[in-house]
Amino acid sequence: MRQPAVAGRFYPRGRDELIECIDWCFTHPLGPGSPGFCSGAKGIRAAMAPHAGYVCSGMTAARAYKALAEDGGHDVYVVIGPDHYGTVDSVAMCSDDFLTPLGVCEVDKGLVEALRGIVPDIPRAHSPEHSVEVQVPFIQTIDPDARILPIIMGRQDPDMAEALSSVLSDACRGLDAVVIASTDMSHYVPKSKAERDDGDVMDRVREMDVEGMYRTVMGRRITMCGYGPTAVAMMFAEGCSCDYLGHTDSYDALGLDPDAVVGYASAVFRKD
Repeated sequence: MRQPAVAGRFYPRGRDELIECIDWCFTHPLGPGSPGFCSGAKGIRAAMAPHAGYVCSGMTAARAYKALAEDGGHDVYVVIGPDHYGTVDSVAMCSDDFLTPLGVCEVDKGLVEALRGIVPDIPRAHSPEHSVEVQVPFIQTIDPDARILPIIMGRQDPDMAEALSSVLSDACRGLDAVVIASTDMSHYVPKSKAERDDGDVMDRVREMDVEGMYRTVMGRRITMCGYGPTAVAMMFAEGCSCDYLGHTDSYDALGLDPDAVVGYASAVFRKD
């Protein structure tokens, strides 16, 4: 069982408090409002959502999860985040179920077995990492019976993203799977710069231009931490269109230093 690493810091430790906090994320002025009617369309193939503390980025993350809730549940949620701690050389999945204050979220063991020998299974690498963990209570909220596949990326270059997208597409054939890219945008830059740089990155994401996204992030040294997971989501959702759900930053949420903000964006990728 993978134990929570950031409960009590990034989100509340208590079950009731966490439920209340997630509801607050949806209904906050920066949030999207509570999920409405579920169409059951299941047209969303992938999504991107931020992974900071809920009081900072949860309202922006809620935009993606509202869209997913209204789209209908999926067989498995493949949650891909960056490795912030340098624990893996390439990528690593986790076969251990995730415990959160909302209970146990099971890992899809069939998908783990389909990927065994292809994607390294290193549960210990996931122990300190928050990029996947903070997505799980949102997933449990919109789909209480959800199964997940957690993956972190140490290497985020285009070749690695393409390889991971390819093996996931093969392993998920026959499953109603959605990939969730966990990423924050610019880190600790002036608000005006974050809005400009993040806007240019999201222009490429909206155009489903993976190469252009890499060129923008790398060429301008934009401090987006999960560009690799975002590329995997875009490649997994090939043939889909991007529904951009908006951008906020830590100043919008907390009103702190406008010269050192972290940016947050969310989007979903729908079948045309």
